[in-house]
Amino acid sequence: MKALVLAGGSGSRLRPITHTSAKQLVPVANKPVLFYGLEAIADAGIREVGIVVGDTAAEIRAAVGDGSSFGLTVTYLPQEAPLGLAHAVLVAREFLGEDDFVMYLGDNFIVGGITGLVERFRRERPDAQIMLTRVKDPRAFGVAEVDASGRVVGLEEKPERPKSDLALVGVYLFGPAVHAAVAGLKPSWRNELEITDAIQALIDDGARVESTVISGYWKDTGNVTDMLEVNRLVLEGLEPSVRGRVDEASELIGRVVVEEGAEVTGSRVVGPAIVGAGSVVRDSYIGPFTSIDRDCTVLDSEIEYSIVLRGASIDGVGRIEVSLIGREAAVTPAPRVPKAHRLVLGDHSAVQISG
Repeated sequence: MKALVLAGGSGSRLRPITHTSAKQLVPVANKPVLFYGLEAIADAGIREVGIVVGDTAAEIRAAVGDGSSFGLTVTYLPQEAPLGLAHAVLVAREFLGEDDFVMYLGDNFIVGGITGLVERFRRERPDAQIMLTRVKDPRAFGVAEVDASGRVVGLEEKPERPKSDLALVGVYLFGPAVHAAVAGLKPSWRNELEITDAIQALIDDGARVESTVISGYWKDTGNVTDMLEVNRLVLEGLEPSVRGRVDEASELIGRVVVEEGAEVTGSRVVGPAIVGAGSVVRDSYIGPFTSIDRDCTVLDSEIEYSIVLRGASIDGVGRIEVSLIGREAAVTPAPRVPKAHRLVLGDHSAVQISG
């Protein structure tokens, strides 16, 4: 079995962060979300991985390399534009050959991995197997209709009137029959080749499509709210570790990681939280569910339930919460007189100002 990992999307919902960074590489607990997927694939015993890449190909290549650090062999598959999940299968046709494969969306996060799903597919040998989860508003997802045995009888992409509350999770398993279904697709109203249409074609041809409804945790980390929630979840499982320098005037409470080369002085860090290598925290408060990436500076400030990316600096800011701060960003207080807000914002930014 091979794996096909999709890492070519533009990440429009995470702008302005993704104007300069691949959305799959935004870190969760100081590790790119893409890496969690690659680790899950390796844990399932899969070794050959094709990564579909687009405009951010160079950045993905630099981060993942040849895959050996994950125990994988990686082949990069260029996609000229994000034209749908089924189009990615089309792009990967030569790489996949006649092998079974798991398709994994690189910005999805699934607690517990995919080992059980892969083992079930190998054991039961359906033509396709999908993961489903119950959602409050299925209109934003691909939606499945299943019979009493769990066999999929119908699929629809972002329907106005959903037939169930079962949404497709970003992991799919296929046998080689899917290639004929993909080859016969026409673009949808979104001008994309939809994987839901390919699976529906399999069903219409009498193929066996099975489903698993997951009760664990799944998130599409495509927006800031979901990124922060996944960060919270991962930090919940943090094992405390102090490899950096923490002075006697500082206090660490709960599950706190201070990575090698980090310095914490005159500060209070309440876990779960992580301070990355080379970062400096001085005279500050780091609250629960906060990830400070490497080479950051937090001085005379308070921050909680937030993600701070590499090289960012926060200096003299009273309180920051529920925030995603980009690489090399600088956060400082505004002049007190005259009272005004000074902003330099990227395209599609969202800002909340009080007072």
